[in-house]
Amino acid sequence: MITVLVIFHVLVALFLVGVVLLQQGKSADLAAAFGGQGSQTAFGPRGAANLLTRLTTYSAIVFMLTSIGLTILLSRASSDNSSVLSGHTTTQQSTPKK
Repeated sequence: MITVLVIFHVLVALFLVGVVLLQQGKSADLAAAFGGQGSQTAFGPRGAANLLTRLTTYSAIVFMLTSIGLTILLSRASSDNSSVLSGHTTTQQSTPKK
């Protein structure tokens, strides 16, 4: 179960990075006002912004949910060893003689 969730988490993260990189910055609106990039958009001037904004929002929500799910699953899987040093044996040190 953890392996499937990790693979899904990585795929969602890559999709989120791609969707964010496809979005235009805020300065693109100023360039469009003077005729730049106005007719070269695939979804129209506002259609791409709405679609990419929704995809970003949904993929961010899925990314956060898978992060929380992985945290819960991994904490339950390693609950038998509650301490880092629980399985480590210690050696006694002798006090130096004067």
